[in-house]
Amino acid sequence: MTALKFCANISWLFTELPEFTQRLQAAASAGFRAVEAAWLYDCDITKLVDAKTQAGLEVVLLNTPPGDMKAGDLGLGAVPGREQEFRKGLELAVQYAKALDCKRIHLMAGRVPVGADRSAVAMEMEATFVQNLKHAADVLSKEGMLGLIEPINTRITDPLYFLNSPHQAADILQKVSHSSIKLQMDVYHWQIMDGNLTQNIRKYFPLIGHVQIAQVPGRNEPDSAGELNFPYLFSLLEEMGYQGYIGCEYKPLGSTVDGLKWIQDYLSSRK
Repeated sequence: MTALKFCANISWLFTELPEFTQRLQAAASAGFRAVEAAWLYDCDITKLVDAKTQAGLEVVLLNTPPGDMKAGDLGLGAVPGREQEFRKGLELAVQYAKALDCKRIHLMAGRVPVGADRSAVAMEMEATFVQNLKHAADVLSKEGMLGLIEPINTRITDPLYFLNSPHQAADILQKVSHSSIKLQMDVYHWQIMDGNLTQNIRKYFPLIGHVQIAQVPGRNEPDSAGELNFPYLFSLLEEMGYQGYIGCEYKPLGSTVDGLKWIQDYLSSRK
């Protein structure tokens, strides 16, 4: 079986360095061939492209802009009344992705309004999300890009996030029904919300367009103490034939580089 490939999420790793341009070089120096990031929109595109080129890295994933985080936004895809803002954010994400030759964009769903009953607003929010995802599918398919939706757990990370389980995401993807929109699986979130990882991975594997990892519950390195058996999960993904990158979206317990031994151990075991 072909060994899995890992990319550094430079919004989480190499934060010892203040600039994303510095983190790109650090990722390359640590042996990564690819990176992903949440939001790079405060960075000059030209400087990012130059740093990426100098480092010899591939950029595999960006998020759409979160909206106004100070006002409580964390994505706008499923937020009724914010459709035009979502479309403008998508345009900006595509602009950065094209410049960086990035082929995947995480289309962030957003939060249930503070004080609202989730069940009371669920239908309207889902309808908004489906509408926005269909628009995104049209835009991204013309650019040769893939849009991704990611369930984020509401038990630890964000109690208000609209999209919170793989089952909900699969239902929405069925309604969107477009090959340019896929599922982003972060096993950290899936384990917290539902567990049953083996069966869920097998069931939803055809929908998966990107994978991210972190240990549960601390969201640290895969070889840190926690619930998840990553050697088993890596073998399962190999068995399923996963070919894409796996995003390292975790909080290092110490320095980023000191916490990368798990990758060396994995690669050594596959030689």
